Amino acid sequence: MSDALKIAYSAPELTKAGSLVLFIADDGHIPEAARKLIGSTATQSLKRAIEAEEFKGKARAALTVTAPHGLDVERVILIGIGGEKDRKETDYVRLGGVITGRFGAAKSVNVLFFGSADWRVDGAAASDLALGMRLRAYRFDKYQTKKREKDADRATGTVSVKIGMSAHLDAKKVAKSGESIADGVILARNLVNEPPNVLDPVEFARRASELSKLGVEITVLDEKQLAKIGMRALLGVGQGSSKESRVVIMRWNGAKAAKSTKTGPLAIIGKGVVFDTGGISIKPAGGMEDMKGDMGGAACVVGLMHALAARKAKVNVIGAIGLVENMPDGNAQRPGDIVTSLSGQTIEIINTDAEGRLVLGDVLWYVKEQFKPSLMIDLATLTGAVLVALGQDNAGLFSNDDTLSERLYAAGVATGETVWRLPLAPSYDKMIDSKFADMKNTGGRYAGSITAAQFLKRFVGETPWAHLDIAGTAMGSPESDINKSWGSGWGVRLLDRFVADYYEG
Repeated sequence: MSDALKIAYSAPELTKAGSLVLFIADDGHIPEAARKLIGSTATQSLKRAIEAEEFKGKARAALTVTAPHGLDVERVILIGIGGEKDRKETDYVRLGGVITGRFGAAKSVNVLFFGSADWRVDGAAASDLALGMRLRAYRFDKYQTKKREKDADRATGTVSVKIGMSAHLDAKKVAKSGESIADGVILARNLVNEPPNVLDPVEFARRASELSKLGVEITVLDEKQLAKIGMRALLGVGQGSSKESRVVIMRWNGAKAAKSTKTGPLAIIGKGVVFDTGGISIKPAGGMEDMKGDMGGAACVVGLMHALAARKAKVNVIGAIGLVENMPDGNAQRPGDIVTSLSGQTIEIINTDAEGRLVLGDVLWYVKEQFKPSLMIDLATLTGAVLVALGQDNAGLFSNDDTLSERLYAAGVATGETVWRLPLAPSYDKMIDSKFADMKNTGGRYAGSITAAQFLKRFVGETPWAHLDIAGTAMGSPESDINKSWGSGWGVRLLDRFVADYYEG
């Protein structure tokens, strides 16, 4: 488990480094500022390499020139920033990932952050660049006693990176925000990647409680307290496990006199099934090891709360996570059981593998009643059906509020953590009506993601609410320029952007 980069900002200067990074537009020419800095001999050497390789500077294309004449570096990494349209729409986070992917074995890297005149190189861009670098450099390797480098693009140990730019003082001022977001994503990735014999509900709650060091108020509810409150739907999921269930409430009060104090806090709720065997309705053995990631929603909430608190976000937020382990013990709940939820609504258990909605239902109701939030968003690796519908490029979005949906969609586009809205309707709601209880916990084979969302909707009342089904994006998602990890930390950047753009005072 590593955060392998140490990033600093300074005025652009030519210093001895393992790698030197230059940005090239689509004309293939080295920027004038860079030519002046590296000198004519090095410029001519790089020009010959560019011509020989027919490097055109297309967006995110890269060319590595080894030991160029006239420079005391092991390699120069040329990164394309594309044409005028590409430059205006640059994703600096993704660009940072591309850069890190070219570090090779370098121990030190000097990034000369300037390019064409119409390319933004301010502090915010530098912060995003650094964010992408750190996310790409992440590896979860704490259990590998013999480090074997499986990726040719990875340097070993800590790499010192200097981003040289004229706006370096501005970059230093805004760098804290990017660092906080990176730390939040990395925390979420670490939680998802941990093995289930290490990260049980009690240990997960302990790690979430460490956010108190950042000023987050923490309340941990144990099984006795949950039983007294009446969270019988949540407790039913975990009753077959020897590991006790927990609910963790995290409160960040950063708004103070801001408008959000008048309308109630934002509430973000996460499903935390630390391991899901399926219970009595046991899953097939093939791939069951991946069910250690069934707490990806809870991991995102913890990572988000870390990011918000670390950057001192001016907003009031409740983070709530339900932590259980779903095991097939002699005490496990059975298909056919009926449980009474915290809301008083009764639920017939049809399939014990439809357990996440039971956890979320109780936590959603608790948060709604206790904190009167202005909105609620839940995240859950809830259904395999969402992968059938959307694959792994988008999370499923369900909501009772158009404005909330539009804002989440916009934040997704801005961060690349995209969502796609799917329908809710009374006709789907009828599919979860039960003959013996108020509802049943699954609606059958068809529209599985929608009926799961319809189930959750029964626990939110009139509160503006959105449900994000992240089964395809939180774990095992396709590798990208900024993620080479099984656990992606998906949702932290999306929700941080959502909060920053619409709710900070």
